[in-house]
Amino acid sequence: MCPSKGPTSPNITGINLYSGRVQAGIFALAGLNSVATTCYFYYVYFFMQERFGFGRMENLILAASLGFIYTFASIFCGRFAQRRGYFVSLRLGFFTMAVALAAGGHMQAVAGHLAVMAVCTVGMCFTWPALEAMVSEGRSPWRLQRGVGIYNLVWAGGGALAYFTGGAMLEKIGLQSMFLVPSVLMATQLALAVWLENQAAAAAALGRGMQTGAASPEQLESNPRPAGTARAFLRMAWLANPLAYLAINTVIAVIPSLAKALGLSPMFAGFFCSVWLFVRVGAFALLWLWTGWHYRFGWLAGAYAAMVISFALILLAPMVALLVAAQFAFGLSVGLIYSSSLFYSMDVGETKGEHGGFHEAAIGAGSCAGPAIGAAALHFFPDAPGSSAWAVSGMLMVGLAGLTWLRARK
Repeated sequence: MCPSKGPTSPNITGINLYSGRVQAGIFALAGLNSVATTCYFYYVYFFMQERFGFGRMENLILAASLGFIYTFASIFCGRFAQRRGYFVSLRLGFFTMAVALAAGGHMQAVAGHLAVMAVCTVGMCFTWPALEAMVSEGRSPWRLQRGVGIYNLVWAGGGALAYFTGGAMLEKIGLQSMFLVPSVLMATQLALAVWLENQAAAAAALGRGMQTGAASPEQLESNPRPAGTARAFLRMAWLANPLAYLAINTVIAVIPSLAKALGLSPMFAGFFCSVWLFVRVGAFALLWLWTGWHYRFGWLAGAYAAMVISFALILLAPMVALLVAAQFAFGLSVGLIYSSSLFYSMDVGETKGEHGGFHEAAIGAGSCAGPAIGAAALHFFPDAPGSSAWAVSGMLMVGLAGLTWLRARK
């Protein structure tokens, strides 16, 4: 049973809690949140390189630090959303980020910008676990697959669009747009969240959402997978997904240096280095429509192996053509790994908000470890420009061995 939550997040197991209008609004929040956070967090490394002269080493350390904060803040914020209510968590997160980003546009010192990044990271942790729980709460296995599939398409599509256009935005409007645009979007999301909360409360007061009636056969449908198998795949996904984000955030942190080496401006870096994001959207669409990957180890292990190879090719690419080609395999593989983590987390866990926090914390752990390993490799082997790529690739191979061990242990 879920622990009781506040009046803004009622829960009745097996019953869909939100009306169609509110559900559509929740997906809109996920899309807007992805656009806003991608505009800021993916391009902050270009900003630090341009404004303060950060190189590959400094950006890797910065990425590792933000990942460290995200890891522990996600666990706290997931529990907060579970206990205090999903809408309460969303309002707090959107307000925090809106204010911090508005202040960041006026900061001049590097310390001020580091503080803005830390505050925004914590604010973001109040949003994603709550959104993931809201699209999953009270859904049967079939409806969970559908809800998670739409959610993945929305946030991934928003992120891909933001990264594709972000470089052009910085060049045409200026660096300040990296703060102004996300801040306006966060304020918009705050207003939308308040309106949706009122809509949900009004529907609950009128007895809508089937909260007092008998559940339909579909709502009472049990999951066909054995409980032991589900828990084993959840553990494997919670190992694979942080390692996928270990690779993702290493790539994001070094793209400014990679673009510089390949002679790409921020605008063209956004064009050519966002390929994997669009491919990931396509992967989410396929995995939404096709459920054959559920609880199949071969698909998870194959995606992981493809991710390791394509990651190394991206970081060591001597030409733009190879960089683009490698991103196709990278986008497909990380799409399946992320889908596995989120689906199994929501499928196995009863406390959706708390499990969403654990899912995001695993992402944070990978986001911290990958750049940290890359920075350490550059520190100890400064004359080997590919040392960070090989060091992180080695760590990813250890993860593949861990997946195999967990499978055998099952």
